Amino acid sequence: MTRAELHEILDALPETELPAAEEALRRLGSAAVLEALDQAPLDDEPDDDDLDGQLTKARRDAAEGRGVTTDELRRRLRLP
Repeated sequence: MTRAELHEILDALPETELPAAEEALRRLGSAAVLEALDQAPLDDEPDDDDLDGQLTKARRDAAEGRGVTTDELRRRLRLP
């Protein structure tokens, strides 16, 4: 199947089915990203914020409850 063939299928869908098609396609893309992350090698480099101090700031923000949890981020991105 080619992209052009997929576009033809999408073009033939009734407007009422577009949200379901969007959700299915987004899930497919998300699954591929999550799989790639699962297969990525572990980061074995030490944390180093000497360049601009942003790591220290991020850790301080997290300790003070600022930021977004993984669960909240998944919800916002509509990930499983």
